[in-house]
Amino acid sequence: MRLAPILTCAAILALAMLVSLSLGKYPLPVGEVAWFLVHRLGGGGGGITAQRLAVLDNIVLAVRLPRILTAVLVGAGLSISGAAYQAMFANPLVSPDLLGVLGGASFGAVLAMVFLKSWFAVQVCTFLGGLAAVGAAVLIARIYRIDSALMLILGGIISAAFFTSLVSIVKFVADPETQLPAITFWLMGDLSLADRALVLRAGLPILAGIAGLVLSARSLNVLSMGEEEARALGVNVQRVRWGVILCATLVSTLTVVLAGAVGWVGLIIPHITRMLLGPDNETLLPASALIGASYLLVVDNVSRLSFTSEVPIGISTSLVGIPFFLLVLRNARKGWS
Repeated sequence: MRLAPILTCAAILALAMLVSLSLGKYPLPVGEVAWFLVHRLGGGGGGITAQRLAVLDNIVLAVRLPRILTAVLVGAGLSISGAAYQAMFANPLVSPDLLGVLGGASFGAVLAMVFLKSWFAVQVCTFLGGLAAVGAAVLIARIYRIDSALMLILGGIISAAFFTSLVSIVKFVADPETQLPAITFWLMGDLSLADRALVLRAGLPILAGIAGLVLSARSLNVLSMGEEEARALGVNVQRVRWGVILCATLVSTLTVVLAGAVGWVGLIIPHITRMLLGPDNETLLPASALIGASYLLVVDNVSRLSFTSEVPIGISTSLVGIPFFLLVLRNARKGWS
């Protein structure tokens, strides 16, 4: 692991978070935000009146910080999951939705929106739906008793198509005046849905899943050379594969709980990181998480400030991701050839 690029990415993320805390319909000086944070962390920062402290508490800590933490968790989780899958399956077109997690999570969410009508129920059903979709993909692969990456991919394609069809059925029966607009908006992705309690509940498991993926980096380096070579070098391929799937599924599903459907992040950020820092997963995985967090944070700032009304984050990531992917595809293919 090369620490210098990882620390650089971490510093860029910290700076992006600080600047993001100052941006909004009520802009704040970056220096004042930094002074306020130092004060709240107990390191001094005197000279702020009680009235101004109350204003900053409300704007910075209550309103902006949960959204920024949501963007960081979602961007980091999707990026590192995509990077881990690309390494494990040795395929540059793999994304965190490979095993159908997005379709399953979306089905769970829209089902709860229509029939349960509780935000907490939506969160729980989103999580369970994502797990169910990945479980279905794994079950399909196990039915044929072929322990290979190809069968997992095929199982994921079937699972994703099945749960996407179920989403369409639920949308068809939803009330077109009240429920359908809410479903459509949620499927576009939205970082403003999470509050501090949800960020805390989902953030800790996401960080645990990210840590698990980072710890698997060395094994993924060996596995990327091929399954037979990995076995010859003493790597338990099946254990590594299921460990990565478990961690990536946990992370990806919880990102959908936090922000809805956010696409392209887990596909393009690993490519960009690989082009910048090389294919070593011990550096690539943590750097992908940090770069992905910064990327989604910047895109969210543009989405909420560029127009009079906020653009859903899923639309913004698609609009940015598609041309970006076309630009990097040529170099990315060279790296995988």
